[in-house]
Amino acid sequence: MKKIFYLISFLSIVFSSCLRLDSNLYNSSKLTEYKLDNYQDETDGDFRIPASYDIPTDKIHLFSLTSGTYKIYAVYLGDIADISTDTVIMYCHGNKNHIDYYWQRAKLLANIGSKNRFGVLMIDYRGFGLSEGKCTEEGLYEDVDAALAWLKQNGLTSDRLIMQGYSLGSAPATKLTATPRSLIPSKLILESPFASAEVMVQDASVLAMPGSYLTSLEINNAEEIKNIKQPFLWIHGKADSFLSIETHGEVVFKNYSGIKGVAYRIDGANHADVPSIMGFSNYIKALEEFITH
Repeated sequence: MKKIFYLISFLSIVFSSCLRLDSNLYNSSKLTEYKLDNYQDETDGDFRIPASYDIPTDKIHLFSLTSGTYKIYAVYLGDIADISTDTVIMYCHGNKNHIDYYWQRAKLLANIGSKNRFGVLMIDYRGFGLSEGKCTEEGLYEDVDAALAWLKQNGLTSDRLIMQGYSLGSAPATKLTATPRSLIPSKLILESPFASAEVMVQDASVLAMPGSYLTSLEINNAEEIKNIKQPFLWIHGKADSFLSIETHGEVVFKNYSGIKGVAYRIDGANHADVPSIMGFSNYIKALEEFITH
């Protein structure tokens, strides 16, 4: 049913408004303030983790940083003073809404191993949440790299950086691992990634036309992954109705030829509910196993 909805939406865009896919990939939403634990609206995957996963308030740091000419917002879970010694996960969220929408996911990551064993940094790309500007492909890369530069300024070194991308976030996570800028990630984690912008178009459309006709995006995780030698963990729901595991995730994983590839194909999981279908404890255990070995 969801695939039919996406198809109808796509065809409506093509035939009624003649818009390109570019501006519709970034489904941002503006806020007047961040609420984090007090956020009561829909969350990604529509799940909320138990209170036992809550993070102490003194370990939650909301702040802004500069990316290009824009002010973007970020949240760090952990002790900023310990970034010089901690391992840190740079989490790149999906294409919808804002930090509050993905807050449950960030808290899960901050519980890997034990509470706040690893630092977690999540940003709102330009145009998302309270961040200024309008999201673009290069803007994604610039924003995530600005966050990495901030981590570096606070003492993080490449050997302690874990890059993780979910859905749209797989693009900057993969790009900045394949062609690093401020820091070189030591490991890459992708959850529900897409193969390329062109495959997204082809999957959504029954039209026999190249994806380039509808989008100028050059995002191509399936090609970028070929340049990555660091250990790679891929997680994807086998029932993903938005980014099919066969045409997206499997292609990315097949193209990886680095030193260690680990795959989790989750029965019954759709695009956004992988953590809840796996079970929260199983999900973070899988990530801990990958990060620490």
